[in-house]
Amino acid sequence: MKADTLSIPFWSPEEVEAALRPALAQIEARRVLAYPTETVYGFGGGIDRDSVDALVELKHRPPGKPFLLLINGPDMIDRLDLRLPAYAANLVAHHWPGPLTLVLSGGENRVPTRLRGPEGGVAVRWTSNPSIARLIRAHGDAITSTSANRPGVPPATSAGEILTQWSDAVARGQLRVLDGGRLAPSEPSTVLDCTGRMPRVIRPGAISASRLRETVPNLIGDA
Repeated sequence: MKADTLSIPFWSPEEVEAALRPALAQIEARRVLAYPTETVYGFGGGIDRDSVDALVELKHRPPGKPFLLLINGPDMIDRLDLRLPAYAANLVAHHWPGPLTLVLSGGENRVPTRLRGPEGGVAVRWTSNPSIARLIRAHGDAITSTSANRPGVPPATSAGEILTQWSDAVARGQLRVLDGGRLAPSEPSTVLDCTGRMPRVIRPGAISASRLRETVPNLIGDA
């Protein structure tokens, strides 16, 4: 860990490999990691109840507002016991990995209730950030993800912003920061509800509705 920033370098392939051990130790301790994604920096950790509770405590997340899950490959959807409709499988084939989040049904025996939305779905994205994808694969399971920011403050695009806003949590070891450099400004992921017969836009984002309709013509809503 760099003494001047209290963060772990997470940029080059060599740095990523060196960071795996302390990062996995943080996850196994059921504490929170800050890490780069393909959009902004995120907070997350394991998907067990204690890890989710730690994330809720750090973010002061209100009830009914779930976290999404980051995965590294469609095989993790099967491992989570989530249901992937045929149209969602087409979306996966054309737009994953990348900034598209799918809300799926299922996973009752694998995914804690706190990670479910109001209708019971679970939000999942196959990240295209190679560094965090490597960490997820080393962990062997999905990790939670939510934007790394205080309420009312834009999501962090650098490790330095997180260290400034969350210095107390870092000092306590409640939060550990993986420094993947400054991220370029980008739109958030597009979020689609895939729990029904047709996909529906929940949140517009990086992938437009017109592009998505090339794969799923019956898409409801605009993105």
